[in-house]
Amino acid sequence: MNKLFLLAVTACLLSSCGDGGKDNDKNRVAKGERVYGGTFRYNENTEWQTLLPFAIIDAASAHIATQVYEGLVKFNPRTLKIMPCLAESWELDESKTTYTFHLKKGVYFHDYACFPDGKGREVKASDFKFSFELLCTQHKDNFSFSTSFKDRVAGVNKYYEASGTGTPGFPLEGVKVIDDYTLQLTLIKPEPNFLYILAQPPASVVPKECFEKDGDMLSTGTGPFIFADIIEEYDEATGKPMEKVILVRNANYHRTDSFDNRLPFLDSIVVSFTIPKKEELDMFFNRKLDLVLSIPAQSVREMIEQHIASFEKKPPLYVLERSTDMASHFIEFNLNSIFKDIRIRKAFSLAVDRKKIVEEILDNEGSGGFNGIVPPAFMSYGYDVTKIKGFSYDMEQAKKLLAEAGYKNGEGFPPVKMEVNVGGYNTQVAFEVQKQILNNLNVNVDIEIVPMSVKLEDAAYSRADLFMSAWIADYPAPDNFLMLLYGKTVPDSLSQPSFYNTSRYVNADFDKLFEEAAVTDSVSHKFDLYIQAEQKAIEDAPILVLWYEENYRLSQSFVNRLFLNSMHYRDFSEVFFRAPKPQPGAQEKDTTAAAQ
Repeated sequence: MNKLFLLAVTACLLSSCGDGGKDNDKNRVAKGERVYGGTFRYNENTEWQTLLPFAIIDAASAHIATQVYEGLVKFNPRTLKIMPCLAESWELDESKTTYTFHLKKGVYFHDYACFPDGKGREVKASDFKFSFELLCTQHKDNFSFSTSFKDRVAGVNKYYEASGTGTPGFPLEGVKVIDDYTLQLTLIKPEPNFLYILAQPPASVVPKECFEKDGDMLSTGTGPFIFADIIEEYDEATGKPMEKVILVRNANYHRTDSFDNRLPFLDSIVVSFTIPKKEELDMFFNRKLDLVLSIPAQSVREMIEQHIASFEKKPPLYVLERSTDMASHFIEFNLNSIFKDIRIRKAFSLAVDRKKIVEEILDNEGSGGFNGIVPPAFMSYGYDVTKIKGFSYDMEQAKKLLAEAGYKNGEGFPPVKMEVNVGGYNTQVAFEVQKQILNNLNVNVDIEIVPMSVKLEDAAYSRADLFMSAWIADYPAPDNFLMLLYGKTVPDSLSQPSFYNTSRYVNADFDKLFEEAAVTDSVSHKFDLYIQAEQKAIEDAPILVLWYEENYRLSQSFVNRLFLNSMHYRDFSEVFFRAPKPQPGAQEKDTTAAAQ
């Protein structure tokens, strides 16, 4: 997809990159024992694709975009509850269909060449009107309309259809500018999760003049950090160039913390991609990274043994956390291929030993996908995933179903292709699935390893038989996973891309329950309807659930106010570097926790 392949960053930018704990701007002094300055460095496990808000459908891009763009509301990174952002307040009318948002004054877009004299102008309600019209316009990279405003906001379906032949000659009915700082959104029917949708990157505000200048290269928002550059550095360990994204502090950012310190504290953020885990850990212990995500359990044991003294210091030099995440990994069946036969889909689902994959491939970094697509992390929200009965390993039943489909002992079954993108455990798991399907069903699965951008596009156009996929929650509600199975987002023709239901699964009973649950106020009744819907879909086996994610995460102890949540939502606006104070009674003084 869209990237700006710039190969150098200015000397000024690089010189601003300090180590944790150092304040590089001596004129900035923070209150409340907080510290300005420094560069935060971390690695994404998959490549990023784009910063065009309505085109973002991968986690790495979303993590970067969250620092660059903002919308009316945002997530609290600690609680995942909705909090004000560019809207300082809002009201919902008695019908629960009309929101009136009151915009914060004095919020400016990033300085950029598209503005007069390169100075970012103030954000007005008309900018949201433009941004939402853009979200509801047909565009080759608009992958978010169907999961955001479609069927929710009044008039958007008509507007989207008309945009196929040019600019619609009528206004977007459900979006009204009352004045410069007041915006009104009208829904077709009550939508309890609508604020969650407004907190996601596709609902971010963007300036019209910058979109007209940059198009799909857009990277200008109001967020705490500015997209500065992409650099490529030679990596001695792999002998290959390593791409890094550079974000720098937005000096005109509008938010302050509880001590009235202007945010953000950090000078910059450097994001690298797909570094091998062993090298990533080495970089962490050499203070070249401040955070490591998704650490294998075996690596955790070895790491603690090797650095036991550092973990036992008071305070410790490193912070290790484990969490059950809102993330599921699965294989998508192309229902327009040989997998249109439910018996074949069920045979594959029964022939995969998830327990073996979790224990031997993932080293117990996760739990087996024996239920539905919604991960166990939602148990804490009251959604009982154990009520969903999925597939367990049953080789004999798998063989029986394959024989009933006309392929006894796999005879005559054509080779099928599975696309896999590089990142995490994808390739290791794919080869294990390939081996199990061959051993248990005598069926050949050809694996093709492709870049993430290729896999996403090929899945949308059904260009392979199987796709190794994963989903991390965009918002903390089960319907964010179940929407992947919602049939009314599937286009009529294979010539049109299907996002996000790339299996192109359609079940009228599922859709009816899904829609009923979406407008139900009672949480318990809503969840009951979602569980019924999910069970119906899982019985049809449009996907093969493999495992649910559990993660170890490691951060330097001088990193403060970095809230790592089960949704992988990242907000670096309040992160700062400061060495922790030694605990009373500590036998040795901690002199190495401070950043070098």
